Amino acid sequence: MTDGGRRRRRAFIGSFTAAGGLGVLTAAVDEDTGALTVLGGADGVPDPSYLTLSPDGGMLYAVSETADGAVAAYRVEDDKPELTAPPVPVGGSGPTHLSVHAGHVLIANYGSGSVTAVPLRADGTPADEGATLLQHAGAGPDPKRQQSPHAHQVLPDPSGRWVVSVDLGTDSVRVCVLHGGALAVHREIALRPGSGPRHLAFHPDGDRAYVLNELTPMVTVCRWDPADGALKPVAETPVLPGAPEGDAYPSGIVVSPDGRFVWTATRGKDVISVLAVEKDGLRLVTTVPCGGAWPRALTLAGRFLYVANERSGNVTWFAVDPTTGLPRRGGSIEAPAASCVVFDRV
Repeated sequence: MTDGGRRRRRAFIGSFTAAGGLGVLTAAVDEDTGALTVLGGADGVPDPSYLTLSPDGGMLYAVSETADGAVAAYRVEDDKPELTAPPVPVGGSGPTHLSVHAGHVLIANYGSGSVTAVPLRADGTPADEGATLLQHAGAGPDPKRQQSPHAHQVLPDPSGRWVVSVDLGTDSVRVCVLHGGALAVHREIALRPGSGPRHLAFHPDGDRAYVLNELTPMVTVCRWDPADGALKPVAETPVLPGAPEGDAYPSGIVVSPDGRFVWTATRGKDVISVLAVEKDGLRLVTTVPCGGAWPRALTLAGRFLYVANERSGNVTWFAVDPTTGLPRRGGSIEAPAASCVVFDRV
């Protein structure tokens, strides 16, 4: 935990145990070079594919992306995450994302197309009773991927007033309120049919949002009104040059803290895309190889960009040029079936 009296920063790596992943790995972070060094891990939860930390950094939450669906909590005072209790069922299948908001952990259930709000106890552990479920409804034009709702992400907006859920199956984003422990839809915003929205990232100014679509390699640029909880699509920008053949499967999206750049990952092409933020939208600058195969998630930590490459089983890191936004490959570590990376707060 410490390095010469100074707290050492750590990364936590989620994975798919069904595909050979080792559960949740902990790695030390060299903040000068971005390099990761694996310290240990915990394998008590099946398919902990997405992770997030509590606001105080003392608890790590993980989905269990299984047919039954669950959420788990680990204490992370030491370098080996300590499971606090058996995972708590979330009442939905195939959870893919989670976030913490207003004393609850919120879980997006892809398989069942729903969002769960699980209350947190005073010690930060998920309660095994009192969870509520918001079931999405609808479908999209893709006969293979959009026959029913598929909630893929849920997160609070920067103002903390709203909860946003992104649904690939219904081509829509729902703006919700959490009241009395239950989520209620404030309004549902339709995106282009067949786009398959996957993940959303807010601009640091809090007045824009960028929705990365999985079924079409595009980012939908939206205006965001936090006073009214209104999301308005205004433009689309490709994340790949030309007209790519076949399914591309975009996955992760992050925005630079200064609001000048957006980066996305695309699994079918194994690339990171660099997009410049402009007054009226985004501009694709270039793409660079991700350093592995099937980049499932992107994370920005300081001046380094990290990629969880699921099929090649590694996490790569890149130093980002603050002027151009271009990532320069630094190195990688082995992390079988890696699915996401999160960083503790120093």
